[in-house]
Amino acid sequence: MYYDYPLLWDWIEFALRWLHVITAIAWIGSSFYFIALDLGLRRPADLGPGVSGEEWQVHGGGFYHIQKYNVAPDRLPEHLIWFKWESYATWLSGAALMAVVYYLGADLYLIDPDKLDVLPVQAIAISAASIGVGWVLYDLLCKSKFGEDNTRLMIALYVILVVLAWGYMQIFSGRAAFLHLGALTATIMTANVFFIIIPNQKIVVADMKAGRTPDPKYGKIAKQRSTHNNYLTLPVLFLMLSNHYPLAFATEYAWMIAALVFLMGVTIRHFFNTMHAGGGMLWWTWGATAGLFAVAVWLSTAPNVHATAATLSPRAERLMDHPDFPLVADIVIGNCSYCHGSEVAWPGLAGAPKGVILETEFEIATQARGIYLQSAKSHAMPPPGAGWLSPEDRALLAEWYESSR
Repeated sequence: MYYDYPLLWDWIEFALRWLHVITAIAWIGSSFYFIALDLGLRRPADLGPGVSGEEWQVHGGGFYHIQKYNVAPDRLPEHLIWFKWESYATWLSGAALMAVVYYLGADLYLIDPDKLDVLPVQAIAISAASIGVGWVLYDLLCKSKFGEDNTRLMIALYVILVVLAWGYMQIFSGRAAFLHLGALTATIMTANVFFIIIPNQKIVVADMKAGRTPDPKYGKIAKQRSTHNNYLTLPVLFLMLSNHYPLAFATEYAWMIAALVFLMGVTIRHFFNTMHAGGGMLWWTWGATAGLFAVAVWLSTAPNVHATAATLSPRAERLMDHPDFPLVADIVIGNCSYCHGSEVAWPGLAGAPKGVILETEFEIATQARGIYLQSAKSHAMPPPGAGWLSPEDRALLAEWYESSR
């Protein structure tokens, strides 16, 4: 169905991606705001009992006076706003998007036969299991004696993420490996909210309603998970955007680039967290970030990785057996390979856009869906000024793809 109705699924993907971006903006915005608020709290001498700090803010022509309590106020307010749905909606929309793109299109976007030649259902099972098991192991580590030292825990988590980056690169395509590393990290972040932060806050609320004094340990645990989320946000954004940039994922050292990205997330957030806490502006963190980024750029010059396997899906085989396929191949190679080639001829391009190579009949058959959407049902490719396809050529590409349903 994914290949039989590409226009429908492309619009579904677009809608899900739009929703995912909107909800992510809401979640990240509220998360960054509360981190900045918490770090910027002032502690004047006249604070009320149980208040750990306060902050005055001005926005939109109004003034806001915000106070934070060590555990909870003496009396629960009538209206209490919970910040959780942004996180849940971001994860759900991302999971749906992943299912549409990488699960329904597993043989194109998920599986790399040169690394692990498996059936789509097997690849999907590995994907889902790795994300679920990853969260469980992370959660157990945080709850263990080892996790009581935050610095030690963060270093261990970084090492684990680097190992996972290498592991995903041994299983999936480069694009899918980066996506899965981001999906696992995002799952950890949302699960922190769903399983730890919100339940702990509900325990505090329940204690207050029952007239009990809440245990401060629940706030401490929630703060630890919130801090992890804070430092993981920027790497997740990079990994989710990386599918548009094959220089990041389609290289021999892509897992090392991912490792550097997590470090850059730390240096950037350290700058803003320190600034919000009143510790000044640590400009050296931007120098460190630039240095890490330069290393990532250097690593990206390694040879691009693209499919070279000799196996085709049944649909791709039908497309290659089509009587008009020689004409289709001539059209694609003659109009697309100067950008979508292993050696890009078009000035200003460092590599093939999105890592799509269209130099051989095998590559054309495996990328048929994209060719159909980009060059037959729309005029997106080739770009204006870079090439021209006649209406007859576009009609031939459409008939060729549609005949394989």
